[in-house]
Amino acid sequence: MGLTSTVANHSSPQHVRDGNGLWLGQIEPAGLVNSFLAHLPAGFQSLSIASERQAAPGFVAHFDLLTTLDDAFLPVAKVVRGWPAVELLVKRPAVFLGTTVSEYCLVPDHADYAPLVADCLRELQRQRADLLIVKDLPVDSPLLSTNENAAAARLSSQCQQAGFQLLSGLALAYVAIDFASREEYLQRLSRSRRKDIRRKLRTVSSLSIEELETGDRAFHDPSFVEQLYQLYMNVYQQSKFHFDLLTLEFFKSVLQDRQSGGVIVLYRQQQKLIGFNLLYVFNGNLVDKYVGFAYPDAPDANLYFVSWFYNLDYALRHRLKHYIAGWTDPEVKAALGAKFTFTQHAVYLANPILRFIFNKTSRYFECDKSWAEKSGLALAGDERR
Repeated sequence: MGLTSTVANHSSPQHVRDGNGLWLGQIEPAGLVNSFLAHLPAGFQSLSIASERQAAPGFVAHFDLLTTLDDAFLPVAKVVRGWPAVELLVKRPAVFLGTTVSEYCLVPDHADYAPLVADCLRELQRQRADLLIVKDLPVDSPLLSTNENAAAARLSSQCQQAGFQLLSGLALAYVAIDFASREEYLQRLSRSRRKDIRRKLRTVSSLSIEELETGDRAFHDPSFVEQLYQLYMNVYQQSKFHFDLLTLEFFKSVLQDRQSGGVIVLYRQQQKLIGFNLLYVFNGNLVDKYVGFAYPDAPDANLYFVSWFYNLDYALRHRLKHYIAGWTDPEVKAALGAKFTFTQHAVYLANPILRFIFNKTSRYFECDKSWAEKSGLALAGDERR
């Protein structure tokens, strides 16, 4: 199955397909990615890398180069962001291979990725973009097969041979469901942490919790979907990262998709909806995708912690292999007992001067790597430098 020699823009989305062997790195249902391609975040343009049987998803967007700046430099970045010249300098047009809704870059199974890399570089020129990012390449991920990890390593190596630089990505949190009960899980944590968590979980008595499957008729009520979307927006506005603003139409598509295996957990307090969590069961894992909170109600009810243990209980109840808890808040997730697997981004800058500068400063844009090193966590694949 070989790649064609062109990279094409498509006015209609190129749909991915569920199934073993078609996509490498896929740990969520294809319906989620299809909804992304059909309803892109604000300011995104769809791209796909054509092949004989499928198209590897990608997109074009303006990317803020300071997005993953190390926390130590954030105060300086906050000051200079208001300067118009700085805004023009740091927000650059970029071509991405990957999506923002899949945990890993989705690529076909090929022995040689050189044609794919070459096609991406041609698209960089065609789009007149400043940088090309192959995003979220797994590094020895325990969530993927040996074949998938080997393919990611080949793609990473062939990107390097083409002049890309490797940047450590975010820390993906996960929990192996290798315990028999919540109590057994808690016993793995320190005594003080167990005490704190048990105190926080007392608020569950004030909550009513409901599970709905995606496709439920409740999600055909526009006002209900808009209410959920506003809860998502509350979290987005408070987030450290503001890259992909998902649209209301995306959420409608996802929530109304009967085939994807999604579960929406709704949290109410005194009949008021104060939070939701969108989860997927896929390939024996529970994948945590999106949350929405009402403020200050959700934090007052310790909903972050309540939902974490509800999800662990769900995974345990359904005999799943892992709870995959997403990219953000690694410090909190580490305190809750999560382990982490890291990704790499392969980055190519069109301007040779910027390429030189980036090579000297890239370590300052690896915020989760910096956190992991300070926390004493090992970073797989760091021999690249």
